[in-house]
This record gives sequence, C-alpha cells and structure tokens, in this order.
Amino acid sequence: MTSVEILVAARREVANQYYKNLSAQPDFRVQIVSALEDVPDTLADQSKHVDILVLDNQIGHTFELVNEIRHSYPRLFIILVDEEADFGMPGRADEISTDPFKDNDLIRRITKLMSDRQLETLRADSLPAVRQFAKELRHAAGEGGKQQVTVTACKNLGYDYVAFYRMVNANPITLVLKAQDGPAPIQAVSPKESEAQDLITWVLQHGQSRVAGSGDTPNHPLVTKGRLGAVACVPVSFSGNRYGVLAVFREEAGSISEEQVMHLELMAAQLGSAISKELIG
Repeated sequence: MTSVEILVAARREVANQYYKNLSAQPDFRVQIVSALEDVPDTLADQSKHVDILVLDNQIGHTFELVNEIRHSYPRLFIILVDEEADFGMPGRADEISTDPFKDNDLIRRITKLMSDRQLETLRADSLPAVRQFAKELRHAAGEGGKQQVTVTACKNLGYDYVAFYRMVNANPITLVLKAQDGPAPIQAVSPKESEAQDLITWVLQHGQSRVAGSGDTPNHPLVTKGRLGAVACVPVSFSGNRYGVLAVFREEAGSISEEQVMHLELMAAQLGSAISKELIG
C-alpha cells in the first residue's frame, strides 16, 4: 500500500490516543485537528492531500459535517467513530467504528477501504467505455490529439461540456485550456486560463478530484456564473508528474456521482500515461 494521508477530528483529550494508534502504521501519515470547523479548512488547504477523514462523534455535529462535505469530496473516505452506535450507517460515512482502538479496529477499517478502492479501480478498468477509450487514445496523434480524444470520449459519456487544462507553469501554477468539446456558446466563454483560487488550480495542487455546484468554493466560472449546474475536476498525472486537469460539466446541479468520478479518474490516469510517453519520445 502507498502512503495513506489521514485527517482525524477529535477532542484534545483523546487526540493523542488517535495519533499514537494510527502513526504506528508505517504507511499512515496522520494529522489531527481538535475543532470541527478546522476540517473544511484543512481539506481545502492547497498544500495538503487527504485520503481518509476520521471523525470522532464526541467532537459534536459530525452528521451535519459529513453531509456538508460529501458532495464536494466524492472520493474522500469518511469513517465515523461513534461508541454509542447500535446499528446502521449514520449519515453518508463510508464506515463506522464503535471501538476504534480494540483489536486495531480503526486501522483495519482504513486498510480495508484503501484496498477496496484498488479492487474497485481494477474492476472499473474492464468497463467497455474505458477499454474503447484506451484504444482510441493509443491511435491519437501527438499530445494535442490525445487530449482531444479524451475530452470527446468524456463528452460521449453524457456530459454537456468537457475541457482539459494543461499545466504550462509550476510556479506560480498556470493551466491553459488545450482541448474542449461541447456547445459552441459554452466553448466561446469558457476561461482560457485558470486562476490562482479556482477549482482547476485547487485540484492540480491537491492531486485530488472534487465536485462543485453553485455556491461551492473553490469553483469554476461556468458554474459560479450559472451557465452550467455541476462540475467535476480530476487531476491528470503520471508517476508523480502533474500534467493538468480534466473538467466535466452538466447542466443539472448535483448530477455527477462518485462512480462517475471514478471512471473519469481512470481516463485521466490513461491520459497522464499517454502524455508522459509523448514527452519522453
């Protein structure tokens, strides 16, 4: 397993116990916050990446927070620690632990979630649409051709508009629109370059997919200005090298699911590999 970035929100009295338990795992990197309001700020921090969010229910109002952040971070795993839970899965958490430190229950749940994601990716890789896209990508000419094949393949999955932003400068981060597919009026007004605080830049900096709707921040101008209702952005990278961001849009708000983000991540990974090969020659 590669390094797992874990954010724990827990009261100060028990924070050290969480840190000691999780840090004992060599692949776990742990950050602790003791105030619930620090969770959204940490997730939005451009210098940090989070795979797993652990919420101790004793910190208060965790159900509300889970519902608040779930739609913005569809691929973020959330584990709720609730020692008084009797049954069921409260809110929209992925797992619940009633006794996190007994028999390393919390560690086992984190490991299972990360392993399940790897298997999920392998299963999704056999989907006909993904296989067909891989064939088209291999036959596309040059980096520009591969970028255009990717956005067109995504458009054919049922999105209203798709764009690929290529990183052209790392400091400060600058991404430029290189390929797009969708209605001509949308193409005409779509930003040709990312801004420092927008969703495109955030996703590249974090290396983490994110979904946004009207009123969310960070966001894309096409959504904030009401031209489209929902956007999902996924990073395009390969072997630690960042190349850009794939952005898909729909007119209907809340219409992009976690499963759809997973498929986009598979396609973005293939594009990243293809760009790498083009650059190596």
